[in-house]
Order: sequence, then structure tokens, then C-alpha cells
Amino acid sequence: MVSGKTEHYQEPYRPQYHFSPKEKWMNDPNGMVYYKGVYHLFYQFYPEDIVWGPMHWGHAVSEDLLHWEHKPIALYPDEHGLIFSGSAVVDENNSSGFGTEENLPLVAIYTYHLMEGEKAGRKDFQTQGIAYSLDNGDTWTKYAGNPVIGNEGIKDFRDPKVMWHKKSEKWILTLVAGDHALFYSSKNLKEWTLLSAFGKDKGAHGGVWECPDLIPMTVEGTDEEKWVLLISINPGAPNGGSGTQYFVGDFDGNTFTTDQTETKWIDLGTDNYAGVTYNNAPETNPIFIGWMSNWTYARDTPTEKWRSAMTMPRKLMLNKTEGDYQLFNYPIDGVDKIISEKEGIDVGIAANATETMSFKNLNQSEIRFTTSSRDFQLKLSNSAKDELVLTIMGEDKTFILDRSRSGKVDFQEDFGKGVQQMPLPLLPEGEYEVRMLVDWSSIEIFINGGQYVMTSQIFPNGNYTDLTIKNLAGDKLQYNDFQVNEIKSVWE
Repeated sequence: MVSGKTEHYQEPYRPQYHFSPKEKWMNDPNGMVYYKGVYHLFYQFYPEDIVWGPMHWGHAVSEDLLHWEHKPIALYPDEHGLIFSGSAVVDENNSSGFGTEENLPLVAIYTYHLMEGEKAGRKDFQTQGIAYSLDNGDTWTKYAGNPVIGNEGIKDFRDPKVMWHKKSEKWILTLVAGDHALFYSSKNLKEWTLLSAFGKDKGAHGGVWECPDLIPMTVEGTDEEKWVLLISINPGAPNGGSGTQYFVGDFDGNTFTTDQTETKWIDLGTDNYAGVTYNNAPETNPIFIGWMSNWTYARDTPTEKWRSAMTMPRKLMLNKTEGDYQLFNYPIDGVDKIISEKEGIDVGIAANATETMSFKNLNQSEIRFTTSSRDFQLKLSNSAKDELVLTIMGEDKTFILDRSRSGKVDFQEDFGKGVQQMPLPLLPEGEYEVRMLVDWSSIEIFINGGQYVMTSQIFPNGNYTDLTIKNLAGDKLQYNDFQVNEIKSVWE
């Protein structure tokens, strides 16, 4: 599969192994579906500028979720409105009647946003529409009967995610209505019945609920089945602005219920939002991709030709730790194919000592090791005196990311202000893995196989070249199988 031309992907801060559009503005991933060997990634796209504007669905395809081929715009605004977020399914029984048994349709379900209605002060300006493709996503036909779900006066009524519920043999659609989720069912993807609501008294409510995803999962190492509901929220995330919470519970085909009382977040960094999972994917674990930005400063980041990237594709795993359900997320196995792995070494640093190692380019690398230490600091820096500081504090059971001096931070007042903190209450005793993926303008940190995760944008004034390790403990710091590996560009 042919990727984008290399010259398009050498601009300052252009990610080398994360998906970004050739040019212009991108936000939420949409319509993520796998069919006939192809992973489709649609996304919110404004083809006229690098700031948010009238939304379309951009489109790219991949055979491995790493090397992407850009496709023409899939969905354009029409008389019903702009094309906001949504999902896509393979209609395997041709329940919609859009295809045939020999040529099954892909069906996209999305939110229409009628700007004229919003400007007129109405509350019913968001409705749900569908479109179908009979050529594996290359071209799309909108349903003549749109919208398929009208609006009775809910201001924020959007982001439909559809899945096939085997037990009840019906399509289930989850969307969000301001401060809660709504569940609908259908036999044909055209006619929908409201089933139930969830969440007015659950979870975080510091902002509007967005981009839901309802996922059946098996607890790792068991036969126990649970349902996970992802809900993005903006603002209201623990480190400011946008973030994605999750609920673990049960779904009976009509109602989602949970005993969960605390708010749980899939990623404690500031730059993983609106993430959802693939429909129809062949993998055992759900595959998740998020938008690697934050509405607080997304329109201001210092890029010129394009704006925004996606997170690395991640596999989701539901684990039970000390009786508590935790949703892990960790890079897909295929990422290893673009990593030039070096042989690991063991690194020991004396109590309260510091060691600095120099590298050609840490901004296209994987840093990984295992350790049992709970008190150390890692600093990525360069000759421009930029520094990204990562600290784990054992007594406080906290991981801290400080990008206040990481490079360009003054393009927006909140970007470099304060530090991002991640509690580590259930990190097990003994040795655990730390894995970091650093690209030209981002870092993704996975602790203990994705039990705790932080994603953060960075805009250094030059490549980070020095890695400084500081032992904050009163005894020796030991890193085992310590590696700094190069990651190949997926755009060459």
C-alpha cells in the first residue's frame, strides 16, 4: 500500500509514525471499520484551513494501521448540515437493503449539524444521518430518508456509535445528549427506537459528553464478560480541557448499568481525546485510536500546513486489579515492525546520582526498560535548553509530566502551565515496564503494560538529544533491559 509522499511529511513537528492529514485541519477519528483486509480511518476534516471549520469526513486506509494511504473526502456537508462525528459498520446481513448478499454495504452513521439552526437559537440543529458504500468505502451515497433520528430539542445530540448486538440480533446505537448517553436499537439501520439513558448521575460532568463507544470485553485471563462504555468530555479532564473517561458494567441489549463509583480515565495526559474502537476488526482485543490534541489549545499549536495527529493505535485490555476493573491500553503489536530494536543493557545508578546519555535524535524513538524503583526522574533535553521532565514519586504514588520548558509553549497560555499528574494507586509491587514512544511532536508513556498511560504534545526547538536519569532514592536505581530504539518513518 502506497503511503503519502515523503516531501509532504518533513515539515517542522510533522509526526513520522503517527497518522496526520496531508494538509489542513483534523480532529476526531470517525467511522473506524475493517473490511476485506482494509482498516478505514475517517476523521473530522476541514479542507480549507488549519483551524476548525465546516466539517467533512476525511478518509485514509491501511492494511496494518501504520502505513496509510490518503483517499478523497468521503462525506461533504449537505442541506441537512455539516458532517460531525460518527461510526461505520459492515452490514453483514444487508439488513439495510443498500447492497446485496454478494456485495454487502458499509454503512456510515453520523451527526448532521445545521449551522443555520444553531445561529437561529434553536436546540434541534443536530440530527443523525446515514450513508452507504458498495465499493469498500471509496464512494458514498447518502440515504434519501435522512435524517434517520430527529431531534426533539436537545442542544448537544451527537456522535452515534453503532455495533451489532448478537444476543438480541439488532443494531445498538449509542449517542450523547449533553450530560448523558442514550441507547437506541434498530433492525435495519434506518428506523431507530430509543431504549434507555445512562449517566446523568455517573462519572465526570465538568463539560459536555462526546464520542461514546459501547464495547463488550472479556476480563483478561478469565471467562468473565463485561461491557465498557467510553465517554469523552470537554472540558473537565483531570489535567485540564479534554479527556476520555470509561465505565465498566453490563449491557442487556436495552440498558447499561454499572456499580462503578469513581471516575476512571483511559489516559491521564492532556492529548488523547474522542477516541473510539474499530468495528469488525480481526483482532481479539478492541483497537482504539484517539485524537492527539486538546480543545484548550488545538487551534493554536505551532504547525503551518496541517494541524493535529492521531494517537498510536492501541489494543484495549480489561484487567481486574485488587478487585477493581481497569482498562489498559497499549500499542498494537504491529508497532514492533517499525522499531529498530537494539540489544538492551542493564543500567545502575547510585543513590541520589545522575547520569546523562547522548543520542542523535530522541524525537523518533522508543525508550523502554523495566525497573522496581519508584523514585526517579527522566529528562529529555537539547542544546536549545528545552527539557521535558518525567518524574515518578513512590511515596505519593504519582507520575508527573512537566512540559513547561519543553520547547515552544507560549502559543497558548494553558499549554505549558502547570504539570500533568497521574496517580498510580494500583501499580503492583516489584518490577514493571516503562515504555515511551516519542515522535517529532508527541510523547506517549505506557506504565506496566498500559495500566497507566499519558499522552502529551511537545514542540521542542530542536530534536531532544540527551536523556538524563536522576535517582531520587536513597538506594541504587536499577533499569533492566534498557533500550533506546529508532522508529522508522511510515511515510517514506
